[in-house]
Amino acid sequence: QVQLVESGGGLVQAGGSLRLSCAASGHTFSYYTVGWFRQAPGKEREFVIGVNWSGGSTNSADSVKGRFTISRDNAKDTVYLQMNSLEPDDTDVYYCAAVWRSGDYIPLSPPEYFYWGQGTQVTVSS
Repeated sequence: QVQLVESGGGLVQAGGSLRLSCAASGHTFSYYTVGWFRQAPGKEREFVIGVNWSGGSTNSADSVKGRFTISRDNAKDTVYLQMNSLEPDDTDVYYCAAVWRSGDYIPLSPPEYFYWGQGTQVTVSS
C-alpha cells in the first residue's frame, strides 16, 4: 500500500507560480512512476505531467509544456510539480497518482495508475 498526500495548492494570480508536493508513505517510492492529473467539476480527469521511477524520463501535456516541470526526490519520497506562468484555465483540483513500474514509459490515463492522493485545489485568478 502506498499513501499519497498532495500539498501546496492555493490561490494565485495569473502569471504567478505554485509548487505542489506529493509525499508518499507505505512503500519504497523509488519503484513508482508518478503522474499529476487535474480535474474540474463535471469534466474528466486529465493528465498533466508525469515522471518515471528514476526521474530520468518525463512527459507532459501540450497545454503545460514550457510552464510546468516535474521532479522527484526519492530520498524524501516526494514528487514536485512546479507550475509557472499560471493561467486561469489551470484552475482545477490537482491529484498525484502512482503506479509500480520500471522503464521510461509514463502512463497517460487514470486507469493505469493504482494509487491516488486526495487532491489539492489550485485557483488562478485573472
